[in-house]
Amino acid sequence: MKAYSANDIRNIAILGHGGKGKTTLCEAMLYTAGATDRLGKVADGNTVLDFDAEEKRRKTSVSSAMATFEWNGRKMNIIDAPGFFDFEGGVAEAVRAGGSAVIVTSAGSGVDVGAEKAFKAATNRGIAKFFVVTGVDAEDKSFYSTFDALKAEYGTPLCPILIPLMNGNKVECFVNFIKNKAFKYSDGKATEVPMPEDSLIEEMHSAFLEAVAMGEDELMEKFFAGETFTHDEIVKGLKAGIASGDVYPILACSGLTLQAVEQVMDVLSKLTPAAGDVAGEWGVDESNNEIEVKCDENGSLAAICFKTVADPFVGKMSFIKVISGKITPETQAYISRTGETEKMGKIISVNGAKQTDIPYIGAGDIGVVTKLSGVRTGDTLSNPKKPVTLMGVNFPRPCLSMAVSVRKKGEEEKVAQGLNRLIEEDPTLTFYINKETREQILSGLGEQHLDVVVTKLKTKFGVEVDLTVPRVAYRETIRKKVEVQGRHKKQSGGHGQFGDVWIRFEPCDSEELIFEEEVFGGSVPKNFFPAVEKGLRESVAKGAIAGYPMVNIKATLYDGSYHPVDSSEMAFKTAASIAFKNAVPLADPAILEPVGTLKAYMPDENLGDIMGDVTKRRGRVIGMGAADEPKMQELVAEVPMAEMGNFSTILRSVTAGKGYFTFEFTRYEEAPKAVADKVIADYKASLQED
Repeated sequence: MKAYSANDIRNIAILGHGGKGKTTLCEAMLYTAGATDRLGKVADGNTVLDFDAEEKRRKTSVSSAMATFEWNGRKMNIIDAPGFFDFEGGVAEAVRAGGSAVIVTSAGSGVDVGAEKAFKAATNRGIAKFFVVTGVDAEDKSFYSTFDALKAEYGTPLCPILIPLMNGNKVECFVNFIKNKAFKYSDGKATEVPMPEDSLIEEMHSAFLEAVAMGEDELMEKFFAGETFTHDEIVKGLKAGIASGDVYPILACSGLTLQAVEQVMDVLSKLTPAAGDVAGEWGVDESNNEIEVKCDENGSLAAICFKTVADPFVGKMSFIKVISGKITPETQAYISRTGETEKMGKIISVNGAKQTDIPYIGAGDIGVVTKLSGVRTGDTLSNPKKPVTLMGVNFPRPCLSMAVSVRKKGEEEKVAQGLNRLIEEDPTLTFYINKETREQILSGLGEQHLDVVVTKLKTKFGVEVDLTVPRVAYRETIRKKVEVQGRHKKQSGGHGQFGDVWIRFEPCDSEELIFEEEVFGGSVPKNFFPAVEKGLRESVAKGAIAGYPMVNIKATLYDGSYHPVDSSEMAFKTAASIAFKNAVPLADPAILEPVGTLKAYMPDENLGDIMGDVTKRRGRVIGMGAADEPKMQELVAEVPMAEMGNFSTILRSVTAGKGYFTFEFTRYEEAPKAVADKVIADYKASLQED
């Protein structure tokens, strides 16, 4: 493929709900452009873009994939994003790299959640939006019902450009309003036919002309005067309206049967903004001053790594969009996150899994650099003499956490290494070891997401694991003031051991143990005070009733006795531990459970259901009201962390994927008796097993 300037490059994110034909459309475009020699089909598992073994098994995309083709003298970079919410990280990658978004839905669908989320992501990123309705030739599937649903949601900016004329359930022809021509298809081949005389087509054409006129004032005057637009005026008006966000073109086609696919490609090559116009960004320099980074191949290097893949043959692959300058194998790039300089490796272009060597990646273009060990997704690569930091990738936060247990003992380290490699590819995953519960905790975007991780651990790293609900890190405390003695006396020939303390234990507000002394008359020498404190601190680390750390305790050493020969630091440390064990049963011990603040967002009609679910989880609603987004409600509640295990799944199910939430630890509070009794019973059972 020849080198292209930024003005002839189009970077397009392909977005939408799962199962609506995104990958099928991409495969049809690649085949039509001659970039592939066969039409890949998702059902057959032979697509270029769903090349991962897990994608072939599931017959759905689980990660973003990139391909490139040439059309009408332009280089088209497409990033096919997954449609299912568990793999939403791929959408974030595609939107970060794209200069425009094609939102794909299928004929007969309403405004599904995936389309809504794609529209929102593209709007937040500030990129142009197109709608493509696929499968219009499928039986009993109406393009116009989908058009009406989109029109009701997004209003007058929706601009019909390529639409089907239906004869019953069959497509009679496709009408292209830019060309002002109609085409009939047979075996994927187009034949021009006379423009149909149809009232619905005329209505659509009027909406098209109105959208064209919105682009510029001169065109609006011409529109109201009833004058005819030239082809150049149509393209100019549409490009202006699309770039400003005032026009959302809608196109119809069938990817499976290749009907009107080449016309969709014509429109995208003409109307999607050029990389030279939209690839420029704002960043910050070393002094944290905001600076503009223009899309200029001769400018200072500034690029963003938007995706990382660990390829078993090539090694680490960093997908990079160059904003300014160019990347060659000799380029030295400064990584703002680490403060280190990286030498570029091999530079390639990819079509799914197929890799082609290229000499460089120019401004506005996208390519892959291999073996950049110090580069992560979201990193900025810039000129070492003129460092800059660009906006990273806005990944969704993980919302489902599970404990990882190995099936073969001793493979914990192997699991950790494998997960760290997978996290390089997928930053929506997190992994850590909970030192308190001694569990390996894996967090992701949902059950399917974590299921894919488990499969990859087995296939890529040869380790099998199970996922279970994580243990909750409870705490213990006391509710009464008590005064107890701790006496340690042991004689075994020669010097014995003797330590005697009286300690007052009482509740307090400090999570850390508060230790004080009120000893008078030297009944306990000062040099033994640290030993007493150490014995108490070791004791509170593991509670007496359920083995959890004890908090909110103040201990005051106020009396005791010693032996001039047999007393030692060890003896007084042991005496303090005995005092603690004697005190806890008398001080009305209690179990404390962690409570977090939940902020859940859902459509208006789902508020009651989610509130009821939160109440069942022993949650206390502390606020609700309209969210910042239209038609969405915010619910704020305090909920015990032990009850939040499957909340993400329930919220997604109830809201059809529209809901989302944040949940953060707030404090510990006393657990109800039933919960406390179960925690204590589980602890006693574990002791018996041990």
